[in-house]
Amino acid sequence: VFARTTFYDPSAPLRQQRDLRLPPAQTVRFNTPDQTQLKLTRYRGGSKGPVLLVHGLGVSSRLYTVDTVPTNLAEYLCQNQFDVWLLDYRASIDLPESQQQFTMDVLAEQDIPYAVDKVRSLTNSDSIQVVAHCLGANVMLMALLNGMKGVRSLVCSQSALDFYTPKITSVKAGLFVPDLLKLIGIQSLNAYVDANANWKEQLLDMALKFYPLEQEERCQSATCHRITFMYGHLFEHDQLNSTTHNSLHEQFGVANVSTLDHLATMIRKKHVVNAEGKNVYLPNIKRLRLPMLLLHGSENRCYLPKGTEKTLNRLIDANGNIYYDRILIPDYGHIDCVIGHNAYRDVYPILLKHLNRYASTVETT
Repeated sequence: VFARTTFYDPSAPLRQQRDLRLPPAQTVRFNTPDQTQLKLTRYRGGSKGPVLLVHGLGVSSRLYTVDTVPTNLAEYLCQNQFDVWLLDYRASIDLPESQQQFTMDVLAEQDIPYAVDKVRSLTNSDSIQVVAHCLGANVMLMALLNGMKGVRSLVCSQSALDFYTPKITSVKAGLFVPDLLKLIGIQSLNAYVDANANWKEQLLDMALKFYPLEQEERCQSATCHRITFMYGHLFEHDQLNSTTHNSLHEQFGVANVSTLDHLATMIRKKHVVNAEGKNVYLPNIKRLRLPMLLLHGSENRCYLPKGTEKTLNRLIDANGNIYYDRILIPDYGHIDCVIGHNAYRDVYPILLKHLNRYASTVETT
């Protein structure tokens, strides 16, 4: 199968995609109260679950069905008899809504709770399990802190309630970089690099050549450089095979400046806050009394492991130590815990152990 979407680099050579080892997909589209259309994709691998997979910023649910690794996360969970649901919320690069401006508060108030309710309704389930990565984990926790019900257990990958970042990320947040981008008329950043880009994009790409990186993490991919500028260092290069690295343009796309601005505010505050910087979420931390696994790559230089360590201590202080666990993944960074070529061997079994522990085996509809 040869395929390309509008987000792919049109100058990249076509590549052959492998057939996915997944059940037939069922697609469900639904609207939030503000009439934003979101998408759920179901792969019914068995009677365990349901489990909802939530992506981060500037990507899509295709993160979980990537074909360039031996086994992706959706395949792995289906092979282990889970009823898997992939969410594309309005930050998904596969939805036109990703081109609009919105904050993380909107995601926590509308997209996440309505997606959880939709899966519960369609499967006739009292509660579901969730695996959420990066910004997806942040907004999932924010929704729960807002009072959302129906989540039986949660896996947070790489980020949670607290933020500790490398110095350069903190500097970017402290300099209000998203605000500066707005001043020169940039409303979004895109990992896609166009040879015919306008002067603003060309200026950005020239600046990225001087972005500080360890020698072993340097490469010739302009898309990789753009991703690093937008989000920080997202992976250990030796955890990605060459096909995955060469096709990063298939996975990463647009991120709007309003969401980046909200994220920068959180980085400055060092914990989840609303878009105005007010501490409206953490006072409700007793609402997070549910089984939770915090996963973090030990080499993560996007969000430092100290962040989930702080969250773990915060949760235990508020609710006791019977609900929570935190595991560091040796030699992994950030997104390579999802799309690394050996993640199916090194990372997924840890997720599976947690999901099996709290899985429902009642047949869903």
